[in-house]
Amino acid sequence: IGSVNSFPQKSTKGSVVLGYVFRHLNLVEIDYFGLRYCDRSHQTYWLDPAKTLAEHKELINTGPPYTLYFGIKFYAEDPCKLKEEITRYQFFLQVKQDVLQGRLPCPINTAAQLGAYVIQSELGDYDPYKHTAGYVSEYRFVPDQKEELEEAIERIHKTLMGQVPAEAEVNYLGVAKSLEMYGVDLHPVYGENKSEYFLGLTPIGVVVYKNKKQVGKYFWPRITKVHFKETQFELRVLGKDCNETSFFFEARNKITCKHLWKCCVEHHTFFRVPENESNSLSRKFSKFGSIGYKHRYSGRTSLQMTRDPSVQLPRPDQCIERSRSKTYPKRTQQQTGKSFS
Repeated sequence: IGSVNSFPQKSTKGSVVLGYVFRHLNLVEIDYFGLRYCDRSHQTYWLDPAKTLAEHKELINTGPPYTLYFGIKFYAEDPCKLKEEITRYQFFLQVKQDVLQGRLPCPINTAAQLGAYVIQSELGDYDPYKHTAGYVSEYRFVPDQKEELEEAIERIHKTLMGQVPAEAEVNYLGVAKSLEMYGVDLHPVYGENKSEYFLGLTPIGVVVYKNKKQVGKYFWPRITKVHFKETQFELRVLGKDCNETSFFFEARNKITCKHLWKCCVEHHTFFRVPENESNSLSRKFSKFGSIGYKHRYSGRTSLQMTRDPSVQLPRPDQCIERSRSKTYPKRTQQQTGKSFS
C-alpha cells in the first residue's frame, strides 16, 4: 500500500493508470482495489477507470505533483477465500493499517491475537536468542499502544510456531473479518434536527450509526433506490411487508452528497448483482440512479470474480516479496507502563 506520485498525460484514462499499478504489484484479482486521491478540502475520491485524468477536476486542481494512494475499494466479505496469496497479502497490509490508524477498532484480546500474527509473519517463529525482552515494542499495532498489549502479543507469538507468513496472514484476516467495523466505508451525514449520523457501506449493505452505535442495517437486495438532490440523500428500502420506505439524510455539501451516492451505487453493484444479470445491468439500474448524473460501475462484480473461468487462479509458482514494517526504538525500562501514541 503506497502512493504513486507521477503518471502520464492528462488525456490518459484512469484504467491505464490502474493497469500500470496492478502490473507493478502483480495483481490479477484487481477489482477489489483502486486509487484514492484527496481534493484541497481533504474530501477523498476514487480514480474513475472510465474517465481521463483531466476529467478528475478535483485531482487536477491539487497539483502538480499529483498523489494517488493504492488501497482496497471493496472489502471481500471473506478475504480468506481470495484465490491468490498476493491478493490476501495486500488485504493483510490494508487491514493492518486500518487497525493501526483506528479505522478498525478492536478489543485488547483481539488486538493481541492480530498483533501476534503480524509478528509471526514479520519475524517468523519465536526465538529467545533473537527475540529479546521488549522486541514487540519495536512495532506499532494500534493507536495509543500500551505495554500490556505488547506482553500479550509476545505470549501469543510463542504459541504460533511453524506458521509461514502466508498462513499467519490468512489467520489474521480470519480474525479481522469478524470485527464489527471490518470493511465499513463511513460517510458522515445529518438526520432529523441536525443530529449526526454515519452511513457505513459494507459488503452486505448499508449500516447506520449514531453515537458510534448501530441503529439501522439495510441489506443490498432490499435497497431499491439511491437518489440525491443537492445535499439531500435518499435511501429507499423494501420492507418485509413488501412496502418501500424512504430514509432521508443531509450531507455536508453537494460534493460529499454526490460522492456518497456514487460510492453507494458502486457498492450495491459490486456486491449484489447476480452474474447472470450482469448484461441487464443498465436496465436494472435505470431506477437505481439519480436524475442528471449517469454513473455506472464498469468492473467485475464480486460474484463474477469468484466464478470467472477464464483465469486459472492461483497462478503457479508465484513469488511474493514482502515489505518490512517500520520499526521504532525499543521500549526501555524507564518507559514501562507508558503508552506509545
